[in-house]
Amino acid sequence: MKMIVTDISRVTGRPAGGWGLSRPVMDMRSLEQAVAGILEEVRRDGDAAVRKYSLLYDQSAPVPAELDAMEVEAGAECVGEALKAAIRQAADNIRAFHLQQLSDEPVVETLPGVRCWRKAVAIEKVGLYIPGGSAPLFSTLLMLSIPAKIAGCREIVLCSPPDSRGGLHPAILYAAKLVGVTRIVRVGGVQAIGAMAYGTETIPRVDKIFGPGNQYVTCAKQLVQREGVAIDMPAGPSEVAVYADETAGPSFVAADLLSQAEHGGDSQVVLVSPSAGIVERVVAEVARQVELLPRAEIARKALSGSRAFVVRDEEQAMALLNDYAPEHLILACREPDRVAGSVINAGSVFLGHYSPESVGDYASGTNHVLPTNGHSRAYSGVSVDSFVKKITFQQLTREGLAGIGATVMRMAEAEGLEAHARAVSIRLEGDN
Repeated sequence: MKMIVTDISRVTGRPAGGWGLSRPVMDMRSLEQAVAGILEEVRRDGDAAVRKYSLLYDQSAPVPAELDAMEVEAGAECVGEALKAAIRQAADNIRAFHLQQLSDEPVVETLPGVRCWRKAVAIEKVGLYIPGGSAPLFSTLLMLSIPAKIAGCREIVLCSPPDSRGGLHPAILYAAKLVGVTRIVRVGGVQAIGAMAYGTETIPRVDKIFGPGNQYVTCAKQLVQREGVAIDMPAGPSEVAVYADETAGPSFVAADLLSQAEHGGDSQVVLVSPSAGIVERVVAEVARQVELLPRAEIARKALSGSRAFVVRDEEQAMALLNDYAPEHLILACREPDRVAGSVINAGSVFLGHYSPESVGDYASGTNHVLPTNGHSRAYSGVSVDSFVKKITFQQLTREGLAGIGATVMRMAEAEGLEAHARAVSIRLEGDN
């Protein structure tokens, strides 16, 4: 299955109807009905509902669902030394990058005697959802648990679906042990999101839920968010967009496109280039390389909903890409540092011919939990800030209150809030 190629090089300005580039659309109404029903059962019946749906969808519901320290240790030891070393290096890089996000904000004296400041306080209990199945994402566990630990979260609950024997992938257990996850629960799917959102007899309620998942898990996160449970961000299928000029290597670009296409059949990849020749060679290379992949069938399905564009120039390319607002953006071009200055909407950007998207997925240090489905227009990827809330403080002396009191009283009275004004005047009129 080849990507659809569209030549828009003769188009001037932004087309009134858009660029003809749309993401895969799901039937959300029927999906929400199905997911809401499972969530309600979990809320009502707790562990019994979790077990029911685990048996139905995963054909496995181990009891107890939570692993003890000895089980985690035994599973982690099954990981080969080479993979352990790779996980440790990735963890070190992720930790180094995220440690730099810690900062103490200064106290600001807005007027003499009026001091204001903010303090970052860790979210106490967070839940991490890590998919299992054909691609157990232990890398995502590193991306979520490391900033959670840096932030100071007191309890980190990991939920991941068990295999048919009731176990978790050894690499997930090794990563969890390495970074200090508090509790590991063998539960997946909508029932895991519901358990973390509402709490059950054995699975604790958390304050915020993180992590990717299929359309059912994503829908469950969005539904519990409506009920006041915080989530990391709106999410959808994985995606990458590549801007490739005549300096790009077609084999490099094709490999980058396929690295996202193999995630899932609903993933989307986009190629944008001012060179029709580059587009033609990349599309041909994609067709060649896809045949070499173990997940070729999945990648082909993703390619059927993906697009390539021949554009007039760099300016038109960046206009299209900023409108699309991709999860990942690769700038495979001359002077990528300069071109990066034009990026407004993207989750994570990869500059130059030797910065494949996969390094960000695993080990460069940046976080790979990113906004998809166009949400990078307003959302950032996960960071240490995702695991804290910022509390503001203020402290006034009597002189400070005198300096600002008239302003507060005048504004309060103009809004008809007399008690607000009185809270200031009563202090300035005399001692308590």
